[in-house]
Amino acid sequence: MAPRTTDHEPAVRRTGAAGRRWRAAQLAACATLLAVALTGGAIAVGAVPDGAPMPVAAAGDAVSPGLLSGGDLDAGIASLQAHLRGQPKDADSWATLGLAYVEQARTKGDPSRYPQAQKALDRSLRLASADDRALAGRAALAAARHDFADALSYADRALKQNPYSERALSSRIDALVELGRYREASEAADTADARRPGVPVFTRYAYVHELRGDVTTARRVLKQALDTATSPGDVAYVATQLGQLAWSQGDYKAALHSYARALAADATYLPALEGRARAQDASGDRAAAVRGMEAVVARYPLPGPLVELGELYEARGAKGDRARAREQYALVDAWIALARAGGVNADLDTALAAADHGDRASALRAARAEWARRHTVHTADALAWALHVNGKDRQALPYARRATATGYRNALFRYHRGVIELAAGHREEGRAALTSALRLNPDFSPLGARNARTALKSSEAAE
Repeated sequence: MAPRTTDHEPAVRRTGAAGRRWRAAQLAACATLLAVALTGGAIAVGAVPDGAPMPVAAAGDAVSPGLLSGGDLDAGIASLQAHLRGQPKDADSWATLGLAYVEQARTKGDPSRYPQAQKALDRSLRLASADDRALAGRAALAAARHDFADALSYADRALKQNPYSERALSSRIDALVELGRYREASEAADTADARRPGVPVFTRYAYVHELRGDVTTARRVLKQALDTATSPGDVAYVATQLGQLAWSQGDYKAALHSYARALAADATYLPALEGRARAQDASGDRAAAVRGMEAVVARYPLPGPLVELGELYEARGAKGDRARAREQYALVDAWIALARAGGVNADLDTALAAADHGDRASALRAARAEWARRHTVHTADALAWALHVNGKDRQALPYARRATATGYRNALFRYHRGVIELAAGHREEGRAALTSALRLNPDFSPLGARNARTALKSSEAAE
Protein backbone atom coordinates (compact mmCIF):
# COMPACT_ATOMS: atom_id res chain seq x y z
CA MET A 1 0.00 0.00 0.00
CA ALA A 2 1.43 3.31 -1.09
CA PRO A 3 2.75 5.26 1.88
CA ARG A 4 1.93 8.91 2.41
CA THR A 5 4.99 9.82 4.48
CA THR A 6 8.63 8.82 4.73
CA ASP A 7 7.72 6.82 7.83
CA HIS A 8 6.39 4.20 5.42
CA GLU A 9 9.32 4.13 3.00
CA PRO A 10 9.52 0.70 1.31
CA ALA A 11 11.63 -1.79 3.21
CA VAL A 12 13.77 -2.75 0.23
CA ARG A 13 15.48 0.63 0.32
CA ARG A 14 16.81 -0.02 3.79
CA THR A 15 19.92 -2.09 3.32
CA GLY A 16 22.99 -3.00 5.33
CA ALA A 17 23.18 -1.95 8.98
CA ALA A 18 20.29 0.47 8.57
CA GLY A 19 18.12 -2.29 7.18
CA ARG A 20 19.00 -4.59 10.05
CA ARG A 21 18.17 -1.87 12.57
CA TRP A 22 14.84 -1.23 10.87
CA ARG A 23 13.94 -4.93 10.93
CA ALA A 24 14.98 -5.17 14.57
CA ALA A 25 12.69 -2.26 15.31
CA GLN A 26 9.81 -4.08 13.62
CA LEU A 27 10.46 -7.21 15.67
CA ALA A 28 10.69 -5.09 18.81
CA ALA A 29 7.33 -3.57 17.95
CA CYS A 30 5.87 -7.04 17.63
CA ALA A 31 7.35 -7.94 21.02
CA THR A 32 5.84 -4.81 22.56
CA LEU A 33 2.42 -5.66 21.22
CA LEU A 34 2.86 -9.21 22.44
CA ALA A 35 3.57 -7.92 25.94
CA VAL A 36 0.42 -5.82 25.77
CA ALA A 37 -1.59 -8.85 24.67
CA LEU A 38 -0.21 -11.03 27.46
CA THR A 39 -1.33 -8.54 30.09
CA GLY A 40 -4.74 -8.06 28.50
CA GLY A 41 -3.98 -4.51 27.43
CA ALA A 42 -5.36 -1.37 29.00
CA ILE A 43 -8.00 1.08 27.98
CA ALA A 44 -5.39 3.79 27.54
CA VAL A 45 -3.18 1.81 25.13
CA GLY A 46 -2.72 3.80 21.93
CA ALA A 47 -3.73 2.62 18.49
CA VAL A 48 -1.37 0.92 16.09
CA PRO A 49 -1.02 2.34 12.55
CA ASP A 50 -4.12 2.33 10.40
CA GLY A 51 -4.70 -0.61 8.10
CA ALA A 52 -6.37 -4.00 7.84
CA PRO A 53 -4.94 -7.50 7.75
CA MET A 54 -7.87 -8.75 5.73
CA PRO A 55 -11.08 -7.42 4.24
CA VAL A 56 -13.60 -7.08 7.04
CA ALA A 57 -17.33 -6.72 7.03
CA ALA A 58 -18.81 -3.29 6.94
CA ALA A 59 -20.39 -1.77 10.01
CA GLY A 60 -22.97 -3.69 11.94
CA ASP A 61 -25.83 -2.22 13.90
CA ALA A 62 -23.84 -1.51 17.05
CA VAL A 63 -21.03 0.57 15.62
CA SER A 64 -21.84 3.35 13.21
CA PRO A 65 -20.24 3.11 9.74
CA GLY A 66 -18.63 6.49 10.27
CA LEU A 67 -16.59 5.13 13.17
CA LEU A 68 -15.06 2.33 11.14
CA SER A 69 -12.34 4.27 9.39
CA GLY A 70 -9.02 5.29 10.89
CA GLY A 71 -9.13 8.18 13.29
CA ASP A 72 -12.93 8.20 13.47
CA LEU A 73 -12.92 4.76 15.07
CA ASP A 74 -10.16 5.79 17.45
CA ALA A 75 -12.05 8.97 18.34
CA GLY A 76 -15.25 6.99 18.87
CA ILE A 77 -13.50 4.61 21.23
CA ALA A 78 -11.99 7.50 23.18
CA SER A 79 -15.43 9.07 23.45
CA LEU A 80 -16.98 5.83 24.70
CA GLN A 81 -14.20 5.41 27.26
CA ALA A 82 -14.80 8.91 28.59
CA HIS A 83 -18.56 8.32 28.75
CA LEU A 84 -18.16 5.03 30.60
CA ARG A 85 -15.92 6.57 33.22
CA GLY A 86 -18.91 8.68 34.21
CA GLN A 87 -21.63 6.11 33.41
CA PRO A 88 -20.14 2.70 34.21
CA LYS A 89 -23.53 0.94 34.27
CA ASP A 90 -24.43 1.79 30.66
CA ALA A 91 -24.70 -1.73 29.20
CA ASP A 92 -25.28 -0.56 25.63
CA SER A 93 -22.15 1.58 25.66
CA TRP A 94 -20.05 -1.29 26.99
CA ALA A 95 -21.40 -3.46 24.17
CA THR A 96 -20.63 -0.76 21.62
CA LEU A 97 -17.12 -0.34 23.02
CA GLY A 98 -16.55 -4.10 22.82
CA LEU A 99 -17.64 -4.18 19.20
CA ALA A 100 -15.48 -1.17 18.43
CA TYR A 101 -12.47 -2.97 19.89
CA VAL A 102 -13.23 -5.99 17.69
CA GLU A 103 -13.35 -3.73 14.64
CA GLN A 104 -10.16 -1.98 15.71
CA ALA A 105 -8.37 -5.30 16.13
CA ARG A 106 -9.49 -6.52 12.75
CA THR A 107 -8.99 -3.33 10.77
CA LYS A 108 -5.63 -2.54 12.38
CA GLY A 109 -4.30 -6.06 12.64
CA ASP A 110 -3.87 -5.74 16.42
CA PRO A 111 -4.98 -8.92 18.25
CA SER A 112 -4.14 -7.31 21.60
CA ARG A 113 -7.51 -5.57 21.32
CA TYR A 114 -9.40 -8.84 21.62
CA PRO A 115 -8.94 -9.26 25.40
CA GLN A 116 -10.11 -5.65 25.79
CA ALA A 117 -13.14 -6.42 23.64
CA GLN A 118 -14.00 -9.45 25.74
CA LYS A 119 -13.78 -7.46 28.98
CA ALA A 120 -16.10 -4.77 27.63
CA LEU A 121 -18.63 -7.26 26.23
CA ASP A 122 -18.60 -9.34 29.41
CA ARG A 123 -19.19 -6.16 31.41
CA SER A 124 -22.20 -5.41 29.23
CA LEU A 125 -23.62 -8.90 29.68
CA ARG A 126 -23.21 -8.69 33.47
CA LEU A 127 -25.32 -5.55 33.38
CA ALA A 128 -27.87 -6.88 30.86
CA SER A 129 -27.56 -10.61 30.24
CA ALA A 130 -30.00 -10.65 27.30
CA ASP A 131 -28.60 -7.64 25.44
CA ASP A 132 -28.57 -8.66 21.78
CA ARG A 133 -25.80 -6.18 20.95
CA ALA A 134 -23.44 -7.67 23.50
CA LEU A 135 -24.34 -11.21 22.42
CA ALA A 136 -23.75 -10.26 18.79
CA GLY A 137 -20.49 -8.67 19.85
CA ARG A 138 -19.37 -11.88 21.52
CA ALA A 139 -20.24 -13.71 18.30
CA ALA A 140 -18.12 -11.28 16.29
CA LEU A 141 -15.27 -11.59 18.80
CA ALA A 142 -15.37 -15.39 18.73
CA ALA A 143 -15.32 -15.38 14.92
CA ALA A 144 -12.38 -12.98 14.88
CA ARG A 145 -10.53 -15.34 17.21
CA HIS A 146 -11.41 -18.29 14.94
CA ASP A 147 -13.60 -19.94 17.58
CA PHE A 148 -16.43 -20.52 15.16
CA ALA A 149 -18.47 -22.94 17.26
CA ASP A 150 -18.65 -20.27 19.98
CA ALA A 151 -19.45 -17.64 17.36
CA LEU A 152 -22.42 -19.66 16.14
CA SER A 153 -23.71 -20.18 19.68
CA TYR A 154 -23.57 -16.46 20.52
CA ALA A 155 -25.09 -15.48 17.17
CA ASP A 156 -28.03 -17.81 17.76
CA ARG A 157 -28.53 -16.38 21.25
CA ALA A 158 -28.48 -12.84 19.88
CA LEU A 159 -30.98 -13.68 17.15
CA LYS A 160 -33.39 -15.07 19.74
CA GLN A 161 -33.40 -11.60 21.29
CA ASN A 162 -33.41 -9.71 17.98
CA PRO A 163 -34.02 -11.70 14.78
CA TYR A 164 -33.04 -8.64 12.71
CA SER A 165 -29.61 -8.00 14.25
CA GLU A 166 -27.36 -7.37 11.25
CA ARG A 167 -24.26 -8.17 13.27
CA ALA A 168 -25.65 -11.50 14.51
CA LEU A 169 -27.00 -12.47 11.09
CA SER A 170 -23.60 -11.77 9.56
CA SER A 171 -21.67 -13.60 12.25
CA ARG A 172 -23.95 -16.60 11.87
CA ILE A 173 -23.12 -16.86 8.17
CA ASP A 174 -19.42 -16.46 8.92
CA ALA A 175 -19.48 -19.18 11.56
CA LEU A 176 -21.32 -21.69 9.37
CA VAL A 177 -18.97 -21.03 6.45
CA GLU A 178 -15.89 -21.45 8.63
CA LEU A 179 -17.26 -24.64 10.14
CA GLY A 180 -17.66 -26.06 6.64
CA ARG A 181 -21.45 -26.23 6.94
CA TYR A 182 -21.98 -24.71 3.53
CA ARG A 183 -25.59 -25.73 2.92
CA GLU A 184 -26.63 -24.18 6.22
CA ALA A 185 -24.52 -21.11 5.45
CA SER A 186 -26.40 -20.68 2.18
CA GLU A 187 -29.72 -20.89 4.01
CA ALA A 188 -28.47 -18.41 6.61
CA ALA A 189 -27.44 -16.02 3.82
CA ASP A 190 -30.89 -16.24 2.28
CA THR A 191 -32.48 -15.53 5.67
CA ALA A 192 -30.18 -12.58 6.32
CA ASP A 193 -30.85 -11.18 2.85
CA ALA A 194 -34.59 -11.32 3.50
CA ARG A 195 -34.32 -9.68 6.92
CA ARG A 196 -31.49 -7.16 6.60
CA PRO A 197 -30.34 -6.62 3.00
CA GLY A 198 -27.28 -4.41 2.84
CA VAL A 199 -23.53 -4.40 2.34
CA PRO A 200 -22.56 -6.77 5.22
CA VAL A 201 -25.09 -9.37 4.12
CA PHE A 202 -24.53 -8.93 0.37
CA THR A 203 -20.79 -9.58 0.65
CA ARG A 204 -21.34 -12.75 2.65
CA TYR A 205 -24.07 -13.91 0.30
CA ALA A 206 -21.61 -13.47 -2.57
CA TYR A 207 -18.92 -15.48 -0.83
CA VAL A 208 -21.24 -18.38 -0.12
CA HIS A 209 -21.96 -18.56 -3.85
CA GLU A 210 -18.27 -18.22 -4.73
CA LEU A 211 -17.47 -21.23 -2.54
CA ARG A 212 -19.87 -23.25 -4.67
CA GLY A 213 -18.20 -22.08 -7.88
CA ASP A 214 -21.01 -19.68 -8.79
CA VAL A 215 -18.75 -16.76 -9.67
CA THR A 216 -21.44 -15.12 -11.83
CA THR A 217 -23.82 -14.71 -8.90
CA ALA A 218 -21.00 -13.65 -6.58
CA ARG A 219 -19.95 -10.91 -9.00
CA ARG A 220 -23.52 -9.72 -9.55
CA VAL A 221 -24.23 -9.48 -5.83
CA LEU A 222 -20.97 -7.66 -5.13
CA LYS A 223 -21.76 -5.14 -7.86
CA GLN A 224 -25.18 -4.67 -6.27
CA ALA A 225 -23.48 -4.13 -2.92
CA LEU A 226 -21.14 -1.57 -4.45
CA ASP A 227 -24.09 0.28 -5.96
CA THR A 228 -25.70 0.54 -2.51
CA ALA A 229 -22.48 1.46 -0.64
CA THR A 230 -22.39 5.07 0.55
CA SER A 231 -19.58 5.43 3.06
CA PRO A 232 -15.93 5.44 1.88
CA GLY A 233 -15.27 2.41 4.08
CA ASP A 234 -18.05 0.39 2.48
CA VAL A 235 -16.99 1.41 -1.03
CA ALA A 236 -13.37 0.44 -0.34
CA TYR A 237 -14.38 -2.87 1.21
CA VAL A 238 -16.78 -3.98 -1.53
CA ALA A 239 -14.60 -2.78 -4.40
CA THR A 240 -11.72 -4.75 -2.89
CA GLN A 241 -13.89 -7.86 -2.76
CA LEU A 242 -14.68 -7.38 -6.45
CA GLY A 243 -10.97 -6.98 -7.14
CA GLN A 244 -10.12 -10.18 -5.30
CA LEU A 245 -12.81 -12.08 -7.17
CA ALA A 246 -11.53 -10.80 -10.52
CA TRP A 247 -7.91 -11.61 -9.64
CA SER A 248 -8.82 -15.14 -8.54
CA GLN A 249 -10.37 -15.73 -11.97
CA GLY A 250 -7.33 -14.38 -13.82
CA ASP A 251 -8.93 -11.10 -14.89
CA TYR A 252 -6.11 -8.83 -13.77
CA LYS A 253 -7.30 -5.76 -15.69
CA ALA A 254 -10.69 -5.86 -13.94
CA ALA A 255 -8.96 -6.49 -10.63
CA LEU A 256 -6.78 -3.42 -11.00
CA HIS A 257 -9.83 -1.34 -11.94
CA SER A 258 -11.66 -2.46 -8.79
CA TYR A 259 -8.65 -1.81 -6.57
CA ALA A 260 -8.32 1.67 -8.08
CA ARG A 261 -11.94 2.36 -7.14
CA ALA A 262 -11.35 1.09 -3.62
CA LEU A 263 -8.29 3.29 -3.20
CA ALA A 264 -10.13 6.30 -4.60
CA ALA A 265 -12.51 5.87 -1.67
CA ASP A 266 -9.76 5.19 0.89
CA ALA A 267 -6.17 5.60 -0.26
CA THR A 268 -4.87 3.87 2.88
CA TYR A 269 -7.02 0.73 2.72
CA LEU A 270 -4.48 -2.07 3.15
CA PRO A 271 -6.44 -4.97 1.60
CA ALA A 272 -6.85 -2.95 -1.60
CA LEU A 273 -3.18 -2.02 -1.65
CA GLU A 274 -2.22 -5.62 -0.99
CA GLY A 275 -4.56 -6.86 -3.72
CA ARG A 276 -3.27 -4.27 -6.16
CA ALA A 277 0.30 -5.45 -5.57
CA ARG A 278 -0.71 -9.04 -6.35
CA ALA A 279 -2.52 -7.94 -9.51
CA GLN A 280 0.45 -5.82 -10.57
CA ASP A 281 2.75 -8.81 -10.22
CA ALA A 282 0.35 -11.01 -12.17
CA SER A 283 0.23 -8.31 -14.86
CA GLY A 284 4.01 -8.38 -15.20
CA ASP A 285 4.95 -5.33 -13.13
CA ARG A 286 6.99 -7.04 -10.40
CA ALA A 287 8.82 -3.86 -9.40
CA ALA A 288 5.54 -2.11 -8.57
CA ALA A 289 4.30 -5.24 -6.82
CA VAL A 290 7.38 -5.39 -4.59
CA ARG A 291 7.12 -1.69 -3.74
CA GLY A 292 3.45 -2.03 -2.94
CA MET A 293 3.84 -5.12 -0.76
CA GLU A 294 6.81 -3.56 1.05
CA ALA A 295 4.59 -0.62 1.92
CA VAL A 296 1.91 -2.98 3.24
CA VAL A 297 4.40 -4.86 5.41
CA ALA A 298 5.94 -1.60 6.63
CA ARG A 299 2.53 -0.58 7.95
CA TYR A 300 1.96 -3.82 9.78
CA PRO A 301 3.62 -7.25 9.32
CA LEU A 302 0.83 -9.79 8.79
CA PRO A 303 1.15 -13.42 7.61
CA GLY A 304 -0.39 -13.06 4.14
CA PRO A 305 1.58 -10.00 3.01
CA LEU A 306 4.77 -11.23 4.71
CA VAL A 307 4.69 -14.53 2.84
CA GLU A 308 3.72 -12.79 -0.40
CA LEU A 309 6.58 -10.31 -0.11
CA GLY A 310 9.02 -13.09 0.72
CA GLU A 311 7.93 -15.00 -2.37
CA LEU A 312 8.20 -11.87 -4.51
CA TYR A 313 11.79 -11.48 -3.32
CA GLU A 314 12.54 -15.14 -4.06
CA ALA A 315 10.95 -14.93 -7.50
CA ARG A 316 12.98 -11.82 -8.30
CA GLY A 317 16.15 -13.70 -7.46
CA ALA A 318 18.50 -10.75 -7.10
CA LYS A 319 21.50 -10.85 -4.78
CA GLY A 320 20.36 -10.67 -1.19
CA ASP A 321 16.73 -11.39 -1.98
CA ARG A 322 16.76 -14.82 -0.35
CA ALA A 323 17.93 -13.24 2.89
CA ARG A 324 15.19 -10.62 2.60
CA ALA A 325 12.66 -13.39 2.01
CA ARG A 326 13.79 -15.25 5.12
CA GLU A 327 13.28 -12.08 7.16
CA GLN A 328 9.66 -11.91 6.03
CA TYR A 329 9.00 -15.55 6.88
CA ALA A 330 10.58 -15.12 10.32
CA LEU A 331 8.23 -12.25 11.09
CA VAL A 332 5.24 -14.53 10.51
CA ASP A 333 6.17 -16.35 13.71
CA ALA A 334 6.12 -13.07 15.63
CA TRP A 335 2.61 -12.28 14.41
CA ILE A 336 1.37 -15.78 15.22
CA ALA A 337 2.70 -15.47 18.78
CA LEU A 338 0.94 -12.13 19.12
CA ALA A 339 -2.30 -13.53 17.76
CA ARG A 340 -2.24 -16.50 20.10
CA ALA A 341 -1.60 -14.22 23.05
CA GLY A 342 -4.74 -12.32 22.04
CA GLY A 343 -6.77 -15.53 22.15
CA VAL A 344 -6.72 -16.17 18.39
CA ASN A 345 -6.47 -19.71 17.10
CA ALA A 346 -3.63 -19.34 14.58
CA ASP A 347 -3.21 -22.97 13.51
CA LEU A 348 -4.36 -22.34 9.94
CA ASP A 349 -1.92 -19.42 9.58
CA THR A 350 0.83 -21.65 10.97
CA ALA A 351 0.03 -24.52 8.62
CA LEU A 352 -0.08 -22.33 5.52
CA ALA A 353 3.13 -20.42 6.23
CA ALA A 354 5.22 -23.24 7.70
CA ALA A 355 4.45 -25.81 5.00
CA ASP A 356 6.39 -23.85 2.39
CA HIS A 357 8.58 -21.54 4.46
CA GLY A 358 9.07 -23.00 7.92
CA ASP A 359 9.05 -26.16 10.00
CA ARG A 360 7.16 -28.78 8.02
CA ALA A 361 6.47 -30.92 11.07
CA SER A 362 4.92 -27.89 12.80
CA ALA A 363 2.82 -27.26 9.70
CA LEU A 364 1.42 -30.77 9.85
CA ARG A 365 0.66 -30.58 13.57
CA ALA A 366 -1.15 -27.29 13.09
CA ALA A 367 -3.07 -28.49 10.04
CA ARG A 368 -4.22 -31.63 11.85
CA ALA A 369 -5.30 -29.60 14.86
CA GLU A 370 -7.29 -27.23 12.66
CA TRP A 371 -8.92 -30.10 10.75
CA ALA A 372 -10.00 -31.61 14.08
CA ARG A 373 -11.93 -28.39 14.78
CA ARG A 374 -13.55 -27.76 11.41
CA HIS A 375 -13.84 -29.28 7.97
CA THR A 376 -13.70 -26.55 5.34
CA VAL A 377 -12.18 -26.38 1.87
CA HIS A 378 -9.40 -24.23 3.31
CA THR A 379 -8.55 -26.61 6.14
CA ALA A 380 -8.72 -29.57 3.75
CA ASP A 381 -6.27 -27.85 1.39
CA ALA A 382 -3.94 -26.89 4.25
CA LEU A 383 -3.92 -30.44 5.62
CA ALA A 384 -3.38 -31.93 2.16
CA TRP A 385 -0.39 -29.68 1.48
CA ALA A 386 1.11 -30.21 4.94
CA LEU A 387 0.87 -33.97 4.45
CA HIS A 388 2.47 -33.64 1.01
CA VAL A 389 5.49 -31.63 2.17
CA ASN A 390 5.98 -34.27 4.86
CA GLY A 391 6.05 -37.04 2.22
CA LYS A 392 2.58 -38.44 2.98
CA ASP A 393 0.99 -38.10 -0.46
CA ARG A 394 -1.42 -41.01 -0.30
CA GLN A 395 -2.81 -39.63 2.94
CA ALA A 396 -2.92 -36.16 1.39
CA LEU A 397 -4.86 -37.08 -1.72
CA PRO A 398 -8.38 -37.43 -0.21
CA TYR A 399 -8.03 -34.01 1.43
CA ALA A 400 -6.77 -32.39 -1.77
CA ARG A 401 -9.76 -33.78 -3.64
CA ARG A 402 -12.11 -32.66 -0.90
CA ALA A 403 -10.72 -29.11 -1.08
CA THR A 404 -11.77 -28.88 -4.73
CA ALA A 405 -15.05 -30.79 -4.43
CA THR A 406 -17.43 -27.85 -3.89
CA GLY A 407 -16.56 -26.25 -7.23
CA TYR A 408 -14.68 -23.39 -5.56
CA ARG A 409 -12.56 -21.86 -8.33
CA ASN A 410 -9.25 -21.52 -6.50
CA ALA A 411 -6.04 -21.94 -8.51
CA LEU A 412 -3.87 -22.60 -5.45
CA PHE A 413 -6.10 -25.51 -4.40
CA ARG A 414 -5.90 -26.93 -7.93
CA TYR A 415 -2.13 -26.55 -7.97
CA HIS A 416 -1.80 -28.36 -4.66
CA ARG A 417 -4.07 -31.15 -5.86
CA GLY A 418 -2.14 -31.47 -9.12
CA VAL A 419 1.20 -31.86 -7.38
CA ILE A 420 -0.24 -34.38 -4.93
CA GLU A 421 -1.96 -36.37 -7.69
CA LEU A 422 1.35 -36.63 -9.55
CA ALA A 423 3.23 -37.63 -6.40
CA ALA A 424 0.64 -40.31 -5.72
CA GLY A 425 1.10 -41.75 -9.23
CA HIS A 426 -2.01 -40.29 -10.87
CA ARG A 427 -0.38 -38.57 -13.83
CA GLU A 428 -3.46 -37.80 -15.89
CA GLU A 429 -5.38 -36.35 -12.94
CA GLY A 430 -2.31 -34.39 -11.83
CA ARG A 431 -1.71 -32.81 -15.20
CA ALA A 432 -5.40 -31.95 -15.51
CA ALA A 433 -5.39 -30.19 -12.14
CA LEU A 434 -2.20 -28.24 -12.90
CA THR A 435 -3.48 -27.22 -16.33
CA SER A 436 -6.76 -26.11 -14.78
CA ALA A 437 -4.96 -24.02 -12.14
CA LEU A 438 -2.85 -22.20 -14.71
CA ARG A 439 -5.77 -21.69 -17.06
CA LEU A 440 -7.90 -20.22 -14.27
CA ASN A 441 -5.31 -17.86 -12.80
CA PRO A 442 -1.96 -18.03 -14.65
CA ASP A 443 -0.06 -16.09 -11.97
CA PHE A 444 -1.84 -17.12 -8.79
CA SER A 445 1.39 -17.05 -6.76
CA PRO A 446 4.91 -15.73 -7.36
CA LEU A 447 6.42 -19.16 -6.67
CA GLY A 448 3.43 -21.47 -6.94
CA ALA A 449 2.61 -20.61 -10.56
CA ARG A 450 6.25 -21.10 -11.55
CA ASN A 451 6.36 -24.43 -9.72
CA ALA A 452 3.11 -25.52 -11.33
CA ARG A 453 4.54 -24.92 -14.81
CA THR A 454 7.71 -26.80 -13.91
CA ALA A 455 5.76 -29.77 -12.53
CA LEU A 456 3.54 -29.87 -15.59
CA LYS A 457 6.48 -29.78 -18.01
CA SER A 458 8.34 -32.45 -16.04
CA SER A 459 5.33 -34.74 -16.06
CA GLU A 460 4.78 -34.30 -19.79
CA ALA A 461 8.48 -34.90 -20.51
CA ALA A 462 8.39 -38.14 -18.51
CA GLU A 463 5.82 -39.68 -20.86
